[in-house]
Amino acid sequence: MRLEGRIALVTGAGNGIGRAVAEVFAAEGAHVYVSDVDGEAAEGVAAAIRAAGRAATAQVCDVSRGQDVTALFRTVEAAHGKLDILVNNAGLNVRADFRHLSDADWVRIREVNLDGVVRIARDGFELLKASGRGSLINLASIMSHRALRQLAAYSATKGAVSALTRALAVEYAPFNIRVNALAPGFIETNLTGRVLRNPMIAKALIDQTPLRRFGTTEEIARTALFFASDDSSFVTGAELAVDGGMAAGL
Repeated sequence: MRLEGRIALVTGAGNGIGRAVAEVFAAEGAHVYVSDVDGEAAEGVAAAIRAAGRAATAQVCDVSRGQDVTALFRTVEAAHGKLDILVNNAGLNVRADFRHLSDADWVRIREVNLDGVVRIARDGFELLKASGRGSLINLASIMSHRALRQLAAYSATKGAVSALTRALAVEYAPFNIRVNALAPGFIETNLTGRVLRNPMIAKALIDQTPLRRFGTTEEIARTALFFASDDSSFVTGAELAVDGGMAAGL
C-alpha cells in the first residue's frame, strides 16, 4: 500500500496505459481520479476500481480544452484541497508522411500531446504544492529519441514533453514537487494495436527490441508507481525508458 491516503489524477485513463496506471495506483491505496475525454470509458474504469473495494472518481476532461481542465482541478480541490500525484498520460497520434501532414492534424496532435501536458502541469501546480510531496509524471515516448516513418509530428511533441519535464523539475523543486517522465517503447494499446497487428511491422519492431517482445500496460503502470511513491523520493528531472532495450540498441 505504497500510496495509502494519497490523491492521484490520471489523464487519458479510460483505456490503455492510463487505465493500467489508475488501477495500480488504486490497488496501492490511492483515491484515483479517472479522467478521460470519453466519459463512459472513464466511469467504466472508476466503477471497476470501486468494485474491487478501492476509491475512484470519474471525470470527463478533454485536455485540449482549458475549461475542462479548470473544472477538473476545481473538482479535486473541492473534495480534497490537494493533489499528491498527477499523471499526464492523455495523448493521440495521426500517422502520416510529414510532407502530407495537414495543418489540422498537426494542431490536433499538438493540442493534446503538448498543449494539454502544459495546461495540466501548470494548472495542477497549486494542488501539487498543497500536498507537500507532489509527484508529476509525464508520458513521453521512446519516439523522442528514435525515429520511424510517419511519426514525425508525434515525435516532435513527445520530445517537447521530455524537455518540459527537465525544466519543470528545476522550477518546481523548491515546492517539493518532483517531475519525472516515462518513455514507453511499443506497448499494446488501442493507440498502437492496429499497427502492431501488422505482421511485417510487428516483426520489424520486435527485431529492434532486445527483449524481443512488446511491453504491457501494467509494466508501464508499475514503473509509474515507482515515480509516484516514496521509493523515488530523491528522483526528479529523470526520464526512464520502459522499452525492452530499444533505446539502447542500434
